[in-house]
Amino acid sequence: MRILRRYLLQWRGNPTLYDFVLDQNYPNPFNPSTKIQFSLLKAADVSLKIYNMLGQEVAEIMHEKLNPGAHIYEWDGTSREGKPVASGMYFYRLTAGQFVETKKMVLLK
Repeated sequence: MRILRRYLLQWRGNPTLYDFVLDQNYPNPFNPSTKIQFSLLKAADVSLKIYNMLGQEVAEIMHEKLNPGAHIYEWDGTSREGKPVASGMYFYRLTAGQFVETKKMVLLK
């Protein structure tokens, strides 16, 4: 899929007591792309989706079973169809098993 690049980082200990951690994207605001990092303490079925301010799904960055560790995905500001999205606020949602967390990010052009 052209809208993402995946990086697997070395696990560097237990950053928190939670099973899953979703970090703030970087950079934020961003143009033209941003990285979203999260950590898993156990294997899980994971999905990472992007939503607009109306709650409409703009892109599904990934949906797969992942092993424990830190993971980074990059979003290049394009929709599921590969078209550039408009400037504005977007939300990214990580779902990993029963864990669900959403954070906001801003695309500036």
